This record gives sequence, structure tokens and C-alpha cells, in this order.
Amino acid sequence: MTPPPAVPAPPAAYGGRAGDSGPARPPAGRGGPALTGAALCVLAAVLLGFAVSLTVVGHLQHARDQQVGYDDLRGQLAEGTAPVGQRGNDGKPLPLGAPVALLDIPALGVHEVVGEGTTSGVLMSGPGHRRDTPLPGQAGTAVIMGRQWGYGGPFGRLDTLARGATIEVMTGQGRARYRVSGVRRAGDALPAPSGGSGGGRLTLITATGAPYTPAGVLRVDAELTSPVQPGPPRERRNGWIGPAEEALHGDSGAWPAVFLWTLGLFLAALAAAWTQRVWGRWQTWLCAVPVLTALGLAVSGAVTRLLPNLL
Repeated sequence: MTPPPAVPAPPAAYGGRAGDSGPARPPAGRGGPALTGAALCVLAAVLLGFAVSLTVVGHLQHARDQQVGYDDLRGQLAEGTAPVGQRGNDGKPLPLGAPVALLDIPALGVHEVVGEGTTSGVLMSGPGHRRDTPLPGQAGTAVIMGRQWGYGGPFGRLDTLARGATIEVMTGQGRARYRVSGVRRAGDALPAPSGGSGGGRLTLITATGAPYTPAGVLRVDAELTSPVQPGPPRERRNGWIGPAEEALHGDSGAWPAVFLWTLGLFLAALAAAWTQRVWGRWQTWLCAVPVLTALGLAVSGAVTRLLPNLL
């Protein structure tokens, strides 16, 4: 009996190989799944990083920055080089975030280093001094802003501060003492002029509303009860600061950082999605997760600077 003729292998032009029992299917494209996986990794890392950044990591960052600022300010106070105006001891304008004062509110248990400036980035480290106002202890109205919930939430209970409570602020000119005169919300009347042209006042500002959803501005006014300290000539008057330092404003200057960190995160996620085909899933993600987490936190930190500075 004659055996049936062998079935020839499909030609190479159709993707066949010797020994194949039938025509081979073309390999499925992998570019789409890799891009999808990278996009999902970026989304997951940003969302997780954003939630963690505003809570656990944000509070830890605030505590670390406060310790560093306290050490710097304590050294300057000991050496007599702490700033007393818009310029530092070297004659240069104070940089954003430079420590300028130590704020104590005994009734609330607040003990915070105050940085120069009120941008969202500065207020991540603690309360900030509005740069177009005098420093605490000097004539005029000094303004200090602080977050309500995020990054330590130093002013989270500011609305409970009772009339007559004491506020103390240590600067390069010594300790200034204030007595709370009232709490103001949107629509409330402005306080009466402070004790003549040479009087001093402190206004603390934070947000109102539910956690992480600011709805308005809360102000606490306090009158200076200690002697007024002389202030150096102010080269810039009230109102010269930009929108990023106003209450409930974000910092639009953070967009380049958001773009660059997001690009880095996407490229890292794309590399991880591709590398797992060579190394294997567990080996790849064991190395990739720490990198993606760090980049996700960097993106979320940059995005937070775009959000209202008092949340």
C-alpha cells in the first residue's frame, strides 16, 4: 500500500518553518499592551502617591522640614544673624522658604518654624510669612498663613482659638507677644485700626471647609502687647507679591516639574512593562516598584504645588 504524500511545509514568505503542521499565525503586536501597561502604572503610581503625599508622607516631610528649619533658625538666633526685614544678613533678598520666625500658640499646642513666602511649596514645610507685610513684632500687620489639613495641618484648629488667647513669635528682634482679638470668616467686618499708626497686629490665615476641600478663608486677628520693634526700610510695599502667594491659590510655576516628573514616570513604567518579558514578572517588579513609587511621589508633590496653598 502506497503511503500518502507528505504535506509540504508552508513557504517562508507565509511565516512557516520546517516541521510545522500548518500555517503559523503572525505574532501578536506587543506595543499596545506595553503602552497600556505603562499608562496604567503611571495612573496607579500618581493616584497612590497623591493620596500618600497629602497624608503620611506629607506629614513626615513637614516634620523633617520643621526640624531642619528649627536648627537653621536657632543657629541664626544664637549668632545674631536672623533676618529682621526683606533682606538677609548678607544684604540679599530672602529666598522663599528661609526660616524667619518661631510661632507658638500654647492653646493649640502649635510650635512651628515660619518660612518666608506663602506659596504652596513653602507651606508644605510649615506656616509662611507673607512677604509684603512686616515681620511679627514690628509696626503694621504681619500675616502668617498655614495649611488646614495637609502637610502637618499646623492651622487645623485655628477656628477654636478663643478671644484673649496668647500668641508668641520669636524673631531676630526677640519675642513678640500678641493677644487674640477675634476670628473672621468671609463676610465678617474688618477689625478696627490697630492702636494708632505705630501699633502692631498679627493675622493668621488658613482655610475653612471639610478635610482637603477648602471652601473659604479663616482669619484670626491678634493685637501686639509687647513693645513694637523697629523695622528696616521696606523696599517693596503691600501688594507686590504674585498670585501664587495669595490665599487659596496654587503655584502655576510647578507645571514644568509636573511635566518632567510625569515623563520620567511614564518612561520608567514603559521600561518595566518591556523588561518583564526578559527578566520575568517578579524579578522586574521587585526592582521597578521602588522606582515607580519614588517617581509617583515626586509627581504628586509637584501636582500638590498646583493646588490651593491652604488645604
